[in-house]
Formats: sequence, structure tokens, C-alpha cells
Amino acid sequence: MGETLEALAAPLDVFLVRKLGFPGQEELAMGAIASGGARVLNTSLLRRLHVPTETVDAIAAKELRELERREEAYRGAHALPSVRGKTIILVDDGLATGASMHAAAAALRRQEPARIVVAVPVGAPSTCEDFGAIVDEVVCAEMPEPFVAVGQWYDDFSQTTDDEVRELLRRARAERPAARIRETSPAGRKGASHF
Repeated sequence: MGETLEALAAPLDVFLVRKLGFPGQEELAMGAIASGGARVLNTSLLRRLHVPTETVDAIAAKELRELERREEAYRGAHALPSVRGKTIILVDDGLATGASMHAAAAALRRQEPARIVVAVPVGAPSTCEDFGAIVDEVVCAEMPEPFVAVGQWYDDFSQTTDDEVRELLRRARAERPAARIRETSPAGRKGASHF
């Protein structure tokens, strides 16, 4: 959160996405769902692996329950901030198949932001390149070959706990009034908000 958000004068918020993992291979994404009802599926992979629609729907229903639980745990009474007309920076730990990020971008696109930027520290070269057609700008700091999984590029790839997320959001909300002040200058210039 710290220095980068301060340099951008950007508020931080969370936009929830859940990967739809293949049965028995949960890390392999057959699609994803996001807050706001977006659902993205890798239809060619689903056909090739003969995954029945009922299986996809059952996995999506299970992941939707977890998405809703996290939405309540992280957001509580705080509404999702309006992104209409703003520049949004979507950040994730990396891009492998890109299914989760694609679902997030699709869901946010419905809310009419001015621009969507995807920023990740590491990603599969082909996935990073493909995102150029999905969002307005892509920043993949590292695109190693071969690329097997996002986790292989981290010393510690443990999951962030609910308490850690809540604390980051609490701190971001406490700092948000200052970010809003910086968004509009006395000359009336409009700034950008970022996720």
C-alpha cells in the first residue's frame, strides 16, 4: 500500500474475484467470477477437457458463496466506491491464465471507468500480451520463460489472511480523505482513483 499509493495519491480498495478451478486441479483456472456478477469461462479448454456445464455451475456456486463471505468480511457496511469516469489500476500477484483478472476487468468495465490498467509483478508472456486487447494498459514487470505458475516466482506465496486484508482496508479508508483532497486541485482539475 504505502509509497506507491502515496505517490499516486490513489485510494486502495478490494475487488473480489474467485477462480473456478478444474476438479482435482484447482490451480488450473477454467474461469472466474467477480463482484458484480461477471463470469468468464475458458470455453475452449472446457470443451477440450469435456467438463459438463453442471460441474462448472456447481463450482461457480461454491465460489460465489466464498466471494460473498469475503465481500461481507472485507467491506462490511462500506459500499464499493464509484469507478465511473476514473482510471482503475487492477493489481494481482501475477498472471498465469489471466482468468481472474479477466473477470475483474469485465465486471469493472460494466461500471464505465475511464481506463483500466492491469499491473502485476510477474506473468506468462502470452497472457500479458493478450491483456492488451482486454484493458487499456498492461504492466507486467517480469515475463519469464518458461512460465509454469505464479507461485514459483515468490519466496513466500502464502495466502493473505482475512485479518490482514481488513487491516489494510482499514488503514486505506483512514487515509482516503487525504487522497480525495489531492484528487481535486483548487483549479478544479480532476484526478484519478485507483483500486
